[in-house]
Amino acid sequence: MPLSQAEDPIQLVQRIKLWGEELGFQQIGISDTDLNTAERHLHDWLDKGFNGEMQYMAAHGLKRSRPALLQEGTRSIISARMDYLPESPVASQQLLDDPAAAFVSRYALGRDYHKLLRNRLQKLADKIAEAIGPFGYRAFVDSAPVLEKAIAEKAGLGWIGKHSNLINRRAGSWFFLGEIYTDLVLPSDQPAGNHCGHCQACLDICPTQAIVGPYQVDARRCVSYLTIELHGSIPVELRPLLGNRIYGCDDCQLVCPWNRFAKLSAESDFKPRHRLDQATLIELFQWTEAEFLQKTEGSAIRRIGHLRWLRNIAVALGNGKPTDAAKAALTSRLNEDAEMVREHIIWALQRLNAA
Repeated sequence: MPLSQAEDPIQLVQRIKLWGEELGFQQIGISDTDLNTAERHLHDWLDKGFNGEMQYMAAHGLKRSRPALLQEGTRSIISARMDYLPESPVASQQLLDDPAAAFVSRYALGRDYHKLLRNRLQKLADKIAEAIGPFGYRAFVDSAPVLEKAIAEKAGLGWIGKHSNLINRRAGSWFFLGEIYTDLVLPSDQPAGNHCGHCQACLDICPTQAIVGPYQVDARRCVSYLTIELHGSIPVELRPLLGNRIYGCDDCQLVCPWNRFAKLSAESDFKPRHRLDQATLIELFQWTEAEFLQKTEGSAIRRIGHLRWLRNIAVALGNGKPTDAAKAALTSRLNEDAEMVREHIIWALQRLNAA
């Protein structure tokens, strides 16, 4: 929707950015809808089969890379980022170094970010409507076929690093993204330049070597994919590489030099819940399904379900020290009804007994 002469587009964008800051976003950027380069990269990634079981990455045709096909009339995209880092990276590394501790990706320690960000984006859209009247829009937070990182890069929020995460020069990469597709014709921000240089720390640190080349991630080897997206058995050859990571992986972010500029989040909803930032593997392995559902209510973790939760922890226990307590915890669930869980428990016990 073209704006009237009385509504200067440049001034409106300035107001949108100010409103975004007031709503708790750390940055707002504007982009157009031309994602041709990202579309080619996506198709190349899919052709290589790097998406694994994530068939949804290919299920929507061109809607993911052509915004107007997803939301008719889209002319501009408002992209927003919000910091989520709940604790010092030093604390995260200490957990990874303790084989008895359970490591959960930092983004999942608190409440599910989807609702919080979508609510803030809706408030931002309401403020725009109050200023200019009704307009066409739709807000997204990882909830539809949207190339959010490519859009954010075009909107100047950062660049896509060699690990495929978005990096901001002043804020690192510990942030969530959300978008408002709109029919407003708004001036675009300058796309962010790439500042990875010759650094390949993320490639070197990846525990499963899933970053098969700069800007190329084979999800089938990625710890996040294996512990969250994969529904069946984790490949035996990859299990020892997971260490104590039971939900996601942050290694590539922990080692990225740009994250020395990252700031802790001020959002209370992103703070750790139910001791997930300090729990032991044995403690979490003892959760009943009812406990799992109760303690993951409002959490991103709930999506994997209790069985995959047990599967992941069984592998982590098998990668730990062969203590009597670890063996007893695994043995206590040997009669688990689910064959998939039982198979991982047996593997873990064999590892511990061999050790």
